[in-house]
Amino acid sequence: MSSIEDIVDSLENKISKVLHKLELLKQANYKLNEELQVSKLELQSHKLQITNWEEKYEALKIANSILGSDDNKRETKLKINALIRDIDHCIAQLSD
Repeated sequence: MSSIEDIVDSLENKISKVLHKLELLKQANYKLNEELQVSKLELQSHKLQITNWEEKYEALKIANSILGSDDNKRETKLKINALIRDIDHCIAQLSD
């Protein structure tokens, strides 16, 4: 009988260790999921910042070309023509 009791005790001990490891893994998984969410939010924030900087850069390029910079005159003319077309389209829609 002692042998069976030893086996049962050993099994209980092993099950207890496995359950403890399972709990530790669950906690680690929870922490990793939290870190993942934080990283996703930071990435989204950085993408938004990049978009804002790109818009500012484009506005600066247009402003420089309007001020006389020869580098971006063609792009500026195209942008102004596109804006004029958009305004004409809006006026046409209002007229209808």
